[in-house]
Amino acid sequence: MKKIKQLVISLAIMMGVGMVLVPAPSAHAISVFTPCSGNTTSKVCASKSDNATSFAKTAVNLLLTVLGIISVIMIVIGGIRYTTSGGDAAGLKNARDTIIYAVVGLIVAILSFSIVNFVISWF
Repeated sequence: MKKIKQLVISLAIMMGVGMVLVPAPSAHAISVFTPCSGNTTSKVCASKSDNATSFAKTAVNLLLTVLGIISVIMIVIGGIRYTTSGGDAAGLKNARDTIIYAVVGLIVAILSFSIVNFVISWF
C-alpha cells in the first residue's frame, strides 16, 4: 500500500512539473458587448446572437412574459377568492392581499422591463 501511495504521489508531482513546462496556447480577447469582428471560426462568434446584450434582452423578455402571465392568473384567482369568500373577513383580506401583491408584481415587472431596455440601449 505504501508503494502505491508513493507511486501516485510521484506521478502527481511529475504531471505538475510537466504542466508548468507546457506552453500556454495563444488567446485573444472577445468583447461580449459587441459582435465578433472578423472572427467567424469560433462557435461563439458564428452563432446568431453573438453578444451579451441581445441574450440579456431575450432572457429578460422571456422571464417578464412568464411573470406577467403568472400575475394575471393570480389576479383572476384573487378575484375568484374575493367573490367566493361569502362575506368572511379573513377570506376577503386574503383575496384582497392576493390581488394587491399580483398588481405590485406586475408593476415591478413592467418597471424592470423598462429599466433593462433603457440600460441595454446605452450599449
